[in-house]
Amino acid sequence: MSAKDSRAELNTITYDKDKIEKKVGSIYEAIVIMGKRAEQINAEIRTELHGKLDEFAVHNATLEEVFENREQIEISKHYEKLAKPTSIAIKEWLDDEIYFRKTEDRS
Repeated sequence: MSAKDSRAELNTITYDKDKIEKKVGSIYEAIVIMGKRAEQINAEIRTELHGKLDEFAVHNATLEEVFENREQIEISKHYEKLAKPTSIAIKEWLDDEIYFRKTEDRS
């Protein structure tokens, strides 16, 4: 799922602890899994944003030209309005969209 298509919360909300820890039996394990997924989402968003902003990169621009680039500002504003990677990871966790396995289960 793309971060742009996510229906994750934009604001801070309270989640039911029992729902979060139900799959692994420990709230701490669930948080670690969601945290790792949030890092992956953040890396994807950052790569995409830098790719789009690199299209506008002018290496010998004056200071006025840098501040007046409206397209670059609009792209940045769009990415600021997206749900945070942690919110997306929590939503994916609650919707059973995250694959995980315990390393001690490997035989």
